[in-house]
Amino acid sequence: MSKSSRPLTFVTATLAALAMCLTSLIASTEPASASSATPIRGVQSGRCLDVAGASLTPGTRVQLYGCHGSSNQEWTATAAGELRVLGAQRCLDVAGKSRKAGAVLESYTCNGGANQHWKIGADHRIVSALTGYCLDALNNATANGSRVSVWPCNTGANQRWTTTSGTDTQPPSVPADPRVSNLTCNSVTFAWNAATDNIGVTAYDVYHDGQLIKSVPGTTLSTGLTVVPGAAWGLYVNARDAAGNVSQASATVPISPPQCQVDTQKPTPPTGLSATASGTTVDLRWTAATDNVGVRAYDVSRGGVRVGSVTGTASTPPATTFTDSGLTPRTTYTYTVTARDAAGNVSTPSTAASATTGVACTDPICAVTQVATDTDIPWGLTTLPNGDVLYTRRDAHTIVELNPTTHAKVTVGTVPGVDETDGEGGLLGLAIAPTFASDHWLYLMHTSTTDNRVVRIKLIGTTLDTSSEQVLLKGILRNKYHNGGRLRFGPDGKLYIATGDAQNGANAQNISSLNGKVLRIDPDGTIPTDNPFKNAVWSYGHRNPQGLAFDSRGRLWEQEFGNSVMDETNLIVKGGNYGWPACEGTSGSCGTPGLIAPKHTYPTADGSCSGIAIVDDVLYVACERGQRLYREVISGSSLTDVQQFFVGTYGRLRTVEPAPGKALWLTTTNLGDKDSIANNSNEKIFKVTLGS
Repeated sequence: MSKSSRPLTFVTATLAALAMCLTSLIASTEPASASSATPIRGVQSGRCLDVAGASLTPGTRVQLYGCHGSSNQEWTATAAGELRVLGAQRCLDVAGKSRKAGAVLESYTCNGGANQHWKIGADHRIVSALTGYCLDALNNATANGSRVSVWPCNTGANQRWTTTSGTDTQPPSVPADPRVSNLTCNSVTFAWNAATDNIGVTAYDVYHDGQLIKSVPGTTLSTGLTVVPGAAWGLYVNARDAAGNVSQASATVPISPPQCQVDTQKPTPPTGLSATASGTTVDLRWTAATDNVGVRAYDVSRGGVRVGSVTGTASTPPATTFTDSGLTPRTTYTYTVTARDAAGNVSTPSTAASATTGVACTDPICAVTQVATDTDIPWGLTTLPNGDVLYTRRDAHTIVELNPTTHAKVTVGTVPGVDETDGEGGLLGLAIAPTFASDHWLYLMHTSTTDNRVVRIKLIGTTLDTSSEQVLLKGILRNKYHNGGRLRFGPDGKLYIATGDAQNGANAQNISSLNGKVLRIDPDGTIPTDNPFKNAVWSYGHRNPQGLAFDSRGRLWEQEFGNSVMDETNLIVKGGNYGWPACEGTSGSCGTPGLIAPKHTYPTADGSCSGIAIVDDVLYVACERGQRLYREVISGSSLTDVQQFFVGTYGRLRTVEPAPGKALWLTTTNLGDKDSIANNSNEKIFKVTLGS
């Protein structure tokens, strides 16, 4: 009989076996030792029974939370029928000794009361001796922070619990045949075929373009989604099992919802355009246009060529200002602005306005020079000792050496063993150590067929010596998105590595996992003896970090993608927990003790930022969806004087790195960014000359 034709029988048998493990703890005549403590995981949610904030305060809420192996999720069953936690110092307790259905649970001082006695059955229900009711995920909730209660026993998966002692490491298969139907301007039905698993699929996570939309139970194979009129999305789904293992993503299904109403009316042209020059920067201002539905964006043209856009949303109109930077001194520039609505109707241009730049640059950005184009996506980038630029081509898996003066390019080689993910995997980060001139090692992060890994390969002259390849670190989980990938050598000579959560937030809180982390290793791949957890993990609680940079004080700054609310810039400390998945920026359960707040956040519409660079203790942040470069002054432990440049001028920006002199390298990522197809892009590499 095939695996897919017997999942219920197989799950029941396996759950019964797991139940015997936990029930055997109860059968002992003495309290179980600390070594027998085990997580209790909800079959429906895949999340663990958790004492909020690991607090010892009696009466602390017990909740569902992503499994991470800490003492507030390790439960010990005793002969008396207790479920002890936090090193057996507290007991699972029905709050207030309530006998009512829906009474919530808490962690309380162990007192031997019936409200602290539980019976674990072979059917994986956990029954309260006080009420006779079952341990229940209240209202079928599955999110982090959801309350648990007692409720009349039923057959629901929200009343089934398993132990997870590390015996199940096999992820489900990939959900097949993803498809859509009933597409309207604001909704769509998304369906897929069931995945299989050695124990059983407990949930499906539905995404668009790396952003989690919703999670549904493992018995659900279709769901209705709310979409945005006119917004092109790529939908896909992952399967998840009770142990928290997540499948690779399904194929992507593109959708383009129509507008909700036929709109052929153009906005009025913007009025009152003014242009004011300061050094080599021109500031533009205008009066808002009007539209029968609403203005969604303004496009700014210089000399008849579009050089930027200012965008809004359905509820927030776009700004009516724009800054054009890095212009030529003593030059007159003429501008017009057009208005655009959500249906794509464009106004006639505004009346033109002109300004003449000053004799010299007195601005933060002085000049922008295009030094190269590429048909693939430049991802990792570094400057060689001879001043040439070396960069990786993500989907083509090659490395190019670029002379920024002559614009000559040489392909130095193809990195072996690189695989794609039909998303954002491939050949990613690139770094060289300060010892490169003598040892010739290139350090690379890339996706393989089984994982993400860090390798080093020697560059001899302009040839990549693939026979010299050494794998320094492997076992970093891969997925369609959330692979991280940035590499940076620190002033301590160690290699720092940004890794994504592989589309499973629980990985970020598991300090035994290499995902959702900033990692730190020696150049030869060994683990430094002063790492906080005696493995490669340096900090944790990250979603999808892709930016790393050190300031003049040797402190590490990190940039990471949020889901749908905000992105964040963090100042990384040894052993620090930055909160994902409980926190997204400052949104969520961020007040929990021990979680470190970001130094700056960005709405995802203005952010989705990837690379960062630091020059003279000024942080530069390159943003994709936001299509802009942020400039932020590092002042103590804060980021101040935040400014935005190139808003819409060059499109999506991926990588920013220091360049020789007071300058930056800056790359675009506009085409083919989410499909892993080689050479279907049209990207640019710029040199940005910095000023004051």
